[in-house]
Amino acid sequence: MADPELEAIRQRRMQELMAQRGAGNVQNPEQQKAQEEAKREAEEQRQMILAQILTSEARARLARIALVKPEKARGVEDVIIRAAKVGQIAEKVSEERLISLLEQINTQTTKETKVTIQRRQSVLDDD
Repeated sequence: MADPELEAIRQRRMQELMAQRGAGNVQNPEQQKAQEEAKREAEEQRQMILAQILTSEARARLARIALVKPEKARGVEDVIIRAAKVGQIAEKVSEERLISLLEQINTQTTKETKVTIQRRQSVLDDD
């Protein structure tokens, strides 16, 4: 079982796999820094836009939602920013309007769960 040729092939294959894995993730530290900087700037700009669109109460509610469900808060932020860019929002979004928007999104994204129970039939059961 300890065939030297087989062991050499395994070693070579492992090295190839490790090289492929490493090559996919290798980035220049400068590129990583530039990407992080771009992400940070985009997030700052996003927060500035939201600060202009939302009232302080609405921002606080959205921040609380982000603590519990970050993906949902991100989606709501996207909807609000998109609406503002298109011009659908003429004034600041109040907490009440944010709540109604959240309710609309909830009705669109609710998933209905269905549970079915299948019982095993025993050999002794009379059917």
